[in-house]
Amino acid sequence: MRRFLFLAHRVPPDGAFTLNDLAGGAGRMDEIARAVSTAFTLSNDLRRDVEVTVLFVAEPPPRARRIDLVGARLRYLNPDERSTAALLKNALTRAVTFPREFESSPGLTVAPVDPEVELKAFLGRPGAVWLTEAGRPITEWDPGREVAAVVSDPYDPTPAEAELLTASGVPRLSVGPRSLRTSQVVDLVHAALDRRDADRADPPH
Repeated sequence: MRRFLFLAHRVPPDGAFTLNDLAGGAGRMDEIARAVSTAFTLSNDLRRDVEVTVLFVAEPPPRARRIDLVGARLRYLNPDERSTAALLKNALTRAVTFPREFESSPGLTVAPVDPEVELKAFLGRPGAVWLTEAGRPITEWDPGREVAAVVSDPYDPTPAEAELLTASGVPRLSVGPRSLRTSQVVDLVHAALDRRDADRADPPH
């Protein structure tokens, strides 16, 4: 299983943003939507062995939300950024009137959370890694069958998040020396894992 956790620092967690300004007033929802789409979509199919968690971090923390997307059950996800943003926005908007976790659409659940508790729990998953420019090259990575990767949006992790990530002791990995978009990082991780799977399926003779 491939799992990703995206830290979304400025997206309004109540869905109070317009789809016409995803890169501005929506707090870079454009990049979160693109990363979600990239995590699941292939050329003409969806990756069913992928799960994505998006933590919509907010101040004060009680407003924070978590959206989970499960590839094995996911529906209504299209490859374009706007429709993905609309799917996430709809879940966040509906969550305002729901005090507990609920399924907004098939394969997509949303819940109010304590973001630090959620991040700490994710870091305890098998194969957890932190993707950051300061990590060791991904080419040196020998991943197992389970992968759980933490990726931030265009903004750096908060001091509290960075402290949790560091204290967890999970490996830090870098896909390159330059700061890339969240969706580009996801693409490169998938490429590395796809190559690993292909090599294991067709061992040298």
